[in-house]
Amino acid sequence: MKPSVLTLSLASSVLLASIMGSASAESTSHLQPVKPTLSGEDVFNLEYANDVQISPDGRYIAYVRNSFDIMTDGTRRGIWLVDSETGQHTPLFADQHSYGNPTWSPDGKRLAFTSNRSGRNQIHVYWVAEQRVAAVTEVQSGPSQMAWSPDGKRLAFMMAVEESKSDFAKSVKMPSKPAKAKWGEAPIIVERTLYQRDGAGVTKSSYNQVFVVPSDGGTARQLTAGPFRHGGPLVWAPDASEIVFSANRDENWEYQSREGDLWAVKLQDNSLRQLTDLPGSESSATLSPNGKHLAFLHSGNAPVPYQNATLHRMEWASGEITAIRTDFDRSFDNPQWIDNRRLAVQYADRGRITVAEINLSGKLTTRVTDVGGIYASRPYTMGMYSVAPATGAIAYTYGTEYDLANVAVNEAGKRQVYTDLNGDVLAQRDLGEVREITYASSFDDTEIHGWYILPPDYEEGKQYPTMVEIHGGPHLSYGPFFAAEHQRYAAEGFVVLYVNYRGSTSYGEDFAMLLDGHYSSERDFADHMSGLDALIEQGIADPDNLFIAGGSAGGIATAYAVGLTDRFNAAAATNPVINWVSKTLTADSSIGQIQNQFPAMPWEDLEHYWKRSPLSLVGNVTTPTLLFTGEKDRRTPMAETEQFYQALQLRQVPTVMVRVPDAYHGVTAKPSRIEAKVAHTVAWFKRYLKNQDAE
Repeated sequence: MKPSVLTLSLASSVLLASIMGSASAESTSHLQPVKPTLSGEDVFNLEYANDVQISPDGRYIAYVRNSFDIMTDGTRRGIWLVDSETGQHTPLFADQHSYGNPTWSPDGKRLAFTSNRSGRNQIHVYWVAEQRVAAVTEVQSGPSQMAWSPDGKRLAFMMAVEESKSDFAKSVKMPSKPAKAKWGEAPIIVERTLYQRDGAGVTKSSYNQVFVVPSDGGTARQLTAGPFRHGGPLVWAPDASEIVFSANRDENWEYQSREGDLWAVKLQDNSLRQLTDLPGSESSATLSPNGKHLAFLHSGNAPVPYQNATLHRMEWASGEITAIRTDFDRSFDNPQWIDNRRLAVQYADRGRITVAEINLSGKLTTRVTDVGGIYASRPYTMGMYSVAPATGAIAYTYGTEYDLANVAVNEAGKRQVYTDLNGDVLAQRDLGEVREITYASSFDDTEIHGWYILPPDYEEGKQYPTMVEIHGGPHLSYGPFFAAEHQRYAAEGFVVLYVNYRGSTSYGEDFAMLLDGHYSSERDFADHMSGLDALIEQGIADPDNLFIAGGSAGGIATAYAVGLTDRFNAAAATNPVINWVSKTLTADSSIGQIQNQFPAMPWEDLEHYWKRSPLSLVGNVTTPTLLFTGEKDRRTPMAETEQFYQALQLRQVPTVMVRVPDAYHGVTAKPSRIEAKVAHTVAWFKRYLKNQDAE
């Protein structure tokens, strides 16, 4: 509900027309909303900016424009260009192909990107002045993490390379298949510890390696090798003789979830040298313009579920490492040099993303506080920025409570927004008003911070059906950002409460650690119930019509909550964990989760795993429960949902299991599934409304 002068003037016109008798008394006895509310069909028309990359001189901003395709149920990704001097907004590539990873050359005259326009995903280069484009690679799998050499003559990138078969796999001898015979698919041999990944299923034994290719096209050359974990971003040495990357090259790296170092590979002979060896993980390297300082992030190796990332620098010539800032109680991300004395960094604070300058002495100066808007379905604190070294201008994804990300630039303290991607949709809809809330948790008086959305036709003094919607992670956060799901719930008549309960990020390390050993538990349960009670006290929430929903960690909290209370009319748990023993031994996150979240292996401390499992409380559940999960989910496997469904069925508790075909943990990755999740949840909740018109 965003009242405006236009809305009020239109409403006044309708009233005036009725007074003058231009409409019948029947048609004007109840004023209809000037704008329609957000519908399921509207979701397909949403767009948002991401990967906003400003050219080195600050003149142009290239970005990936994301839009949904109602015919293919997918996401279209094109690259558009903004001229910061004229404001001109033009498409570079917007067709049936997919585009991503825009990366400016050092002189700003060329733009590298990845696209499948030539059949497979390849690196392409666009010459800005000449308006010409060419593919510069012909590789077998998708390249990523591109980085230009200082002279612009080469591009480094990362790409997965499949390892050769193991001795065992080679020793398996099968008879030859006769011509035209139709046999079943060959068995899959699994030997790796980390053998699966959500979104990909059971994976091949392939590992990311560093490559280099001439920027005007040629043969890509592999620089690293071996079955190790290699990652970007890639950074060229000042003389372009080496490329820096992050890696764990220990033979037991799969068991070391908190370890990683910075390495450099020499282009001349592919030799490697290790640059850092701090306890924990070093990542996100970036080199100062003069080539003297290599800044990077560091996280410790303590076996805990959350740690802040701190900022450090290494003198390139000597290798000496100095901390830039380690006492700031937020986690730094995405460092980028502004000049030789200052960097830009981003961090989450109370649900918002801030971009700040930091000098080599560690002094922080805030630049931008409204970064966000790149997650369409729920209001996650997610966004990005890039910096133009020549001007210090910061280009970023600008998100608000009522719109997804647009392209904005902050220069000399002034913000300019260059796009209005949803002006044709969201500006024409009556959205629910977003309000901020803080309150004390009944568990221990910890302050909980969050937001709630009112139905678009909200009337002060009237109580409404209210749902609490719980974010995943749990070490993530929600923020004051537009969310298609939440606005759809509001459009259906629900007040939607969403808060950053204990364990959430952006409130400091101590707050994030408040769920250590208690995930899920009576503690986060109290955080959510106290929020509902606060809305009841304000006369907003109807105490006879309370509902609970959440996904992933939020799905776990939902399933746990209905074992602790019968106050909810109904519940909707999306991809939950129900049994921590089965989850940790079947999911793709097994090792890291066991090492950093639990006190021991499942068979060594079964009591702890069981106490944290919603299945342990299933005998208490009376709340009608909907379960919504992707059938290919590898993070919280479908068997988790099936266990709860079977148990509730055996107890004859009203329950329904919604299985989403071909969906992984990101169950709303397709636009139709955003609305499918909302539609199933709304239908389920309205079955259990009391003293309300359930239309």
